Amino acid sequence: MEEKNYKYLDIITGLFVAVLIVSNIASTKVAAFGPFNFDAGTVLFPISYIFGDILTEVYGYRRSRRIIWIGFLSLLITAVTLAFVQYLPASSGWQNQNAYEAVLGFVPRIVLASMLAYFAGEFSNSIVLAKMKVWSQGKNLWQRTIGSTVLGQAVDSLVFSLVAFLGVMPLADVLNIMGTIYIFKVLYEILATPLTYKLVKYLKNAERVDAYDSQTNFNPFKIN
Repeated sequence: MEEKNYKYLDIITGLFVAVLIVSNIASTKVAAFGPFNFDAGTVLFPISYIFGDILTEVYGYRRSRRIIWIGFLSLLITAVTLAFVQYLPASSGWQNQNAYEAVLGFVPRIVLASMLAYFAGEFSNSIVLAKMKVWSQGKNLWQRTIGSTVLGQAVDSLVFSLVAFLGVMPLADVLNIMGTIYIFKVLYEILATPLTYKLVKYLKNAERVDAYDSQTNFNPFKIN
């Protein structure tokens, strides 16, 4: 089947990947806001779910699935590159090795947590939104964007917090981080709903597409 060339799909894909990479690097810092602790990538990462909603709603799950995999491979390349650079011998005149390792150093648990959480969360979000669109016959977009985020972010926050921090931090702190980032991400999605509506409407009109996944194979490992 011949693929249609879409005007904005590559732009959205590029921004989606950029958000993933930057937010994962920012996640190396655990920040605090009052009594709440959260990984700093939380400030930006929810935007990836907004992009995910837009991609699935407008272009369909099949194209969204390919872009999720592009994001996954981009994160893997980033992690491998930063780790390789970390272990390269430092020049005698460069005194920032410790600083590099503190900020960008390869931490296997954090990398594994980020990759697993991204994979499970993004696919949960995309599949739920696509199925809800078919069930609702395309009505009530807000129910799909919020409903899919409630599940997708729950999976993402649970996997990341447990894999990254369980056994390293006190359980109370792990639960604090998990609950904080989950609530923040869901509220982020809710507040962004008007913007999501406008972008979805614009893209559907500009691209002349409104995909329904009534006959789609939802296997996340089927790339084509």
